[in-house]
Amino acid sequence: MDWLATSAARRSDPRALWPDVRAIVMLGVNYGPQSDPLAALAHRDRGVVSVYAQGDDYHDVIKSRLKALARWLVASAGGDVKVFVDTAAVMEKPLAAAAGLGWQGKHTNLVSREFGSWLFLGSIFTTLELPFDTAEEDHCGSCRACLDICPTAAFPAPYKLDPRRCISYLTIEHKGPIPRELRAAMGNRIFGCDDCLAVCPWNKFAQAGHEAKLAARSQLKAPPLAELARLDDAQFRALFAKTPVKRTGRDRFVRNVLIAIGNSGDVALAREAERLIDDASPLVRGAAVWALSQLVPRDALAKLSRNDDDEAVAAEWSAALA
Repeated sequence: MDWLATSAARRSDPRALWPDVRAIVMLGVNYGPQSDPLAALAHRDRGVVSVYAQGDDYHDVIKSRLKALARWLVASAGGDVKVFVDTAAVMEKPLAAAAGLGWQGKHTNLVSREFGSWLFLGSIFTTLELPFDTAEEDHCGSCRACLDICPTAAFPAPYKLDPRRCISYLTIEHKGPIPRELRAAMGNRIFGCDDCLAVCPWNKFAQAGHEAKLAARSQLKAPPLAELARLDDAQFRALFAKTPVKRTGRDRFVRNVLIAIGNSGDVALAREAERLIDDASPLVRGAAVWALSQLVPRDALAKLSRNDDDEAVAAEWSAALA
């Protein structure tokens, strides 16, 4: 079974979302990978997409499942329901911990003794009076594996995450240029980061997920950076249709690809970055300048320099030629 047992959780502020709520049913879906997700990090000419984003968008897959369960709940016991899958201000992880599905590990993500760190979470708010389950205890002990492996030192302390340094935030949510001091640490991670999840010792008890729609697409398993750098908007949308990656948009995604190209050490990839220094997007142009600066000598870079009207891109040229 990929579904954890349903549980109800008590929360002090759920009425901020829905005044009539009396209980919250929390559910988790296992999406454990078939192989070690960290292995692709060694192939620097290829991009690494987070495990959760290699298949169909989990929002759509899980929400349809939750709606079916919610309909059954209403048919069986009455009441009203609302379904959420990372689509509102619902604190899924602490709620799931309170419901006994697992505990929030030192990496701040939910950990299950049965499924390890690989869990999607969803919730059903209901007006029904349901019995509440016992919260799960913390089983991290003295382990620091997730904290120590973080490439950008995004954990200032156990159970605390600085999202401004988190590669998942930077590659997915962050809209501007990647902070210069964090670029090298990103390696070839182009969408999300699985390092802290993958090293959790509790994963030794986990099994690979079996939901077909969440299974990784072959073309998203360590795709060549050169091919990804050539994507225009239409090609980007076609390649990542129905996946979480599509939400980021072509420009931010190619920005990430260019950071990976700059980190690749592969001089042959410099031509991909050179082609993009004239891209329509300032975000892409700036990342292309940085990537080139990591792969070609300064005198060669100087011959390619541009007077760019965008302030951020101009700053990239200045830094690269300094």
